[in-house]
Amino acid sequence: MGAVGSAAVVLFGIFWTVTAAQMGAPTIFPLFGVIFVVVGIAQAIYQFRNATGENRYSSFDITDDSEEPDPLNSYFHGQNNRETGNDVTKTTAAGSFCPYCGYKMEPDHEFCKQCGKKV
Repeated sequence: MGAVGSAAVVLFGIFWTVTAAQMGAPTIFPLFGVIFVVVGIAQAIYQFRNATGENRYSSFDITDDSEEPDPLNSYFHGQNNRETGNDVTKTTAAGSFCPYCGYKMEPDHEFCKQCGKKV
């Protein structure tokens, strides 16, 4: 999706620049289109590196920890889920939170009501 968005931004920037230049608009208007082209190219490079890199970022957890490392683990001091032995649940007076989805749970629950995983 990022590649499609980047291509759309670049095409819009080219269209804007050519159209503004042909209309004889002041210099600032064609430069606005050039900025779109530069941003689109930078975004395309970022998306390509993210898609092909070893520690890529994804908003959705589509792999298991054994298949691919999570780059956010180093940010949060290496805390992981219960499968690796590190407990990342936060206990409060009212209960705890699911380490998988963050849903607030009561202390006596074995399974999360939100995601259904065993806690």
